[in-house]
Amino acid sequence: MEQIIKIVDLFAGPGGLGEGFSSHPAFRISVSAEMESSAHATLRLRAFYRCLKRLGEDALAPYFAICNGEKPPIDNTALPHWDEQTKAAWAEACEEAMQLTLGEAESNAKLDQAIKSNKISSDVPWVLIGGPPCQAYSLVGRARNKGKADYKAEDDHRHFLYKEYLRIIAENKPHVFVMENVKGILSSKIGSQLIFHSILKDLSGCGYQIHSLVTDTCFMQGDNPATLDARKFIVHAEKYGVPQARHRVILLGIREDIGNVKGPGWSPPVLHEKGQVSVIEAINDLPPLRSRISKGEDSPERWKSLLLKHCHDLATQARLKKHSLDCVADVLDNVVTNARFPISLGKIPSEYQPPKYCPEDLSAWYTTQGTTKKLRNILNHEARGHMESDLRRYVYAASFARATGASPKGYKDFALKGLAPDHENWESGKFADRFRVQLEGRPSTTITSHIAKDGHYFIHYDPRQCRSLTVREAARLQTFPDDYFFQGNRTQQYHQVGNAVPSFLASQIADIVYAVLHRPLMD
Repeated sequence: MEQIIKIVDLFAGPGGLGEGFSSHPAFRISVSAEMESSAHATLRLRAFYRCLKRLGEDALAPYFAICNGEKPPIDNTALPHWDEQTKAAWAEACEEAMQLTLGEAESNAKLDQAIKSNKISSDVPWVLIGGPPCQAYSLVGRARNKGKADYKAEDDHRHFLYKEYLRIIAENKPHVFVMENVKGILSSKIGSQLIFHSILKDLSGCGYQIHSLVTDTCFMQGDNPATLDARKFIVHAEKYGVPQARHRVILLGIREDIGNVKGPGWSPPVLHEKGQVSVIEAINDLPPLRSRISKGEDSPERWKSLLLKHCHDLATQARLKKHSLDCVADVLDNVVTNARFPISLGKIPSEYQPPKYCPEDLSAWYTTQGTTKKLRNILNHEARGHMESDLRRYVYAASFARATGASPKGYKDFALKGLAPDHENWESGKFADRFRVQLEGRPSTTITSHIAKDGHYFIHYDPRQCRSLTVREAARLQTFPDDYFFQGNRTQQYHQVGNAVPSFLASQIADIVYAVLHRPLMD
């Protein structure tokens, strides 16, 4: 039997990176750490799924009883009535998924003890994965910080959370590590020093070769980071079968003695490109939902009446020659004449059907190789509420995108009456993407945590649904399996999905890590 390679997952979020690795039969997550309570609840529930699955597919019944609403959600005080096998699996999941705030002494001590208890050391092959929080490195976060008069980057502890990752590497010497972060980390500075250069020096100084996953680029101890093209560490997820244009820096660290076994000039395998997957391929088979009306009466009749009113008015305006929007008017008219409007908000369970429009390998991933046949409804697929003024903008934006193949940008494309938001800088050009449709024929734009705040940047391509994406649709674009059950309220669920690593991409990275480790293990 092949040796199981243990995984430690830090800053795990809801577990996207860990899901990719744990899907590989050679890897098993021993410890995962996440600070935020709802993300930790999701992480723990998925750990429970894996613990049950190792007992055999029939043992998964308690997990799907929770998903199907037959058992209440789990908390620490009220557990469903389980047999001894299921109780043991839950206890194991609680030990694996830990709620820790790394950087605090108590949490660090608990993590160190968990690593020791799992007999993880430099002598036994193991892998460290994860990505330190990115708010301090992201372009949006940095722009926001510039607006704070007393903000000093050197005083922002988030800039240095990677050192918690570094500490585990230095003390426990994993054979391989995978570290993920936003592109903004490449240009982020403390004083005049690029933080990415410091990270490369610190990681290589612990005795690691730092490899790209997409080229043969390698950084080693003693190399000058100033001569390196850091962009070669950026992974474009849409090139690897993920229905989303997500561009992230991902570092593959290989311990020098492991790399040296391979011989001079060796470099690890890189990700193999796949055909692009569009938004419509990923989510079109999910049941259509109408948008919720956030103010006033919320009923299918009122929603349809409002939608038809706005479509009539906008189509009439668009027909005026000065706007040259006849093609948009045609789509709006089609919305009016098409009698098939969704009436569900998604609260009533819909029968689960496996995805049928996306490529075969991605479909198999969404269905976790068939375990979703136990699923009786669609998880986390519920429409959020929108103001009537936003319903008007959404149906127009989706119609514009369907007619032109592009999302409307800024005040010039929103020139019809009643579309401009009440924003004093609307015509400045700074908010050109304030309302953005996820185009049906392309990969989506990056799913970010901002989706938790409003849906303006994530408008569904179907004008008849007139809404932003649901948590499940966003999760599909992040390639979470359909039986991945996000916990917490809907805002927290959106936040978890937006912060995650696409798990289908993570599974491909796991294949590379396995290839790196396989020969030394076999030798």
